[in-house]
Amino acid sequence: MGLLALVLTACSPSSPCTASAMHLQARYAQRYVGRWKVAHGDTLTLPQLGDRFKLSDVLLDTTRLVVGRTCRFRGTLVFTVPRDTLAVTWIGFPEQALIYGWPAELGPFAGIGAVRVGDSLAGEILFDERLNVKVRPGVTARFTAGRARD
Repeated sequence: MGLLALVLTACSPSSPCTASAMHLQARYAQRYVGRWKVAHGDTLTLPQLGDRFKLSDVLLDTTRLVVGRTCRFRGTLVFTVPRDTLAVTWIGFPEQALIYGWPAELGPFAGIGAVRVGDSLAGEILFDERLNVKVRPGVTARFTAGRARD
């Protein structure tokens, strides 16, 4: 049994970011990569926290990062309210990109789900029910962004 584990370990990639599945993920991610400027976005206020959030920019990079036992890409969320920049990770799929990495102290956020619609990126903030913050049914924070011209 020990020999089998050694052989399997030796044959497996040293990092999930070098696994063959990441080649496909990198291809899916290409449609989302870049700097996206939010053209329209909801301001979200959570009464339990007293905080307002307004997203202004979404930056999605292809730099790979190991997160636990998975591999994700690097990203950044820029907020105008509160004035803050948040380092996040993300992964792209054919149907959507999922953005992760909100610290628990910022609120009950699980991340962002975003899709490409033509030349735009449309998304909404996803809530994490495990943090016991009650959100009224139908409360969302949606945004639409276009490619930023640098």
